[in-house]
Order: sequence, then C-alpha cells, then structure tokens
Amino acid sequence: MASKDDILKLLSEILDPEIPVITIAELGVIRDVILNGETVEVKITPTYSGCPAMKRMEDDIREVLTANGFKEIKITLVYSPAWTTDWIPEEAKEKLRVYGIAPPEKTTEDKSWLTGKSKIVKCPRCKSENTRLVSQFGSTACKSLYQCNDCLEPFDYFKCI
Repeated sequence: MASKDDILKLLSEILDPEIPVITIAELGVIRDVILNGETVEVKITPTYSGCPAMKRMEDDIREVLTANGFKEIKITLVYSPAWTTDWIPEEAKEKLRVYGIAPPEKTTEDKSWLTGKSKIVKCPRCKSENTRLVSQFGSTACKSLYQCNDCLEPFDYFKCI
C-alpha cells in the first residue's frame, strides 16, 4: 500500500504543461493528497480562475496514478485559499529565471506597487532593471509581457498574485 509521501513523490514528477521547467508541485498547485481505502484524492488549486492548463494537469495526475496501479482516483479543485505566487519555492523561481521567465520578486504581502511607482522587473537574461511593460498579458494570463531596454529581449514576468 502506497503512502501519501509515495503519491506526492509521483506527482512531483509532473511538469507544468505551460512551463515545462517546473513541476506542478513546484508551482504550488498540489494542495493535498488524501488516502481513503482504495481511493486516492488529490486536491489541486488553479493558479487563477479559468486556467486552461488545469484540465491537462488533472489528466496528467490521472495518467501518472493509473500507470502506478491506482484505480480509484478523485481530483478535487480547491479555491480557498486562492493560489499565490508565494507558494513557488526559491529553487523553482530560479528555474523560471534560467528558462527566461522573470519570477515574482516580492511576496503578495508587498503592496508597494499600489503607490503608483513603477514596478521594477529584472530581465531574466541580462539582469538589467531597465525594462518596460509591453502588455499586462503575456503568453498566459498569469504572466505579463515585458521587454528589456538593454538587451532588447522580450520576456514574460510571472505576476505576483
């Protein structure tokens, strides 16, 4: 009989379908695993309402668990507490940076951007702070599109939500 830790280990191998350098566990989507007899319940939290990747994540979870002999699988979407970028560990943020996505620099507790001052977003390629917002929406709704004014490269910024 598998333990909760065994199942979490299996789930920690599933790559995020939109950002294949981090796993869904590193993204903070996996909230809990509950074993109840033959049933494995996996609780997941979407990064935002309507995230199109959630269906792929659910399918990937089912595939991994089925391939490892689990037959009774229940996936529950949990909306409270709402997902936050605070759940992404520093190691995963570094993977995002290396991949070319600027991770959130601050926590959701920091509301300094509300003061009207421009948010400084460092270029993940050259580390310059001389960047500009191109669009509030990048390759996905949870990212904004920026451009570095020094190296001229466009890049996504993972919104601090």
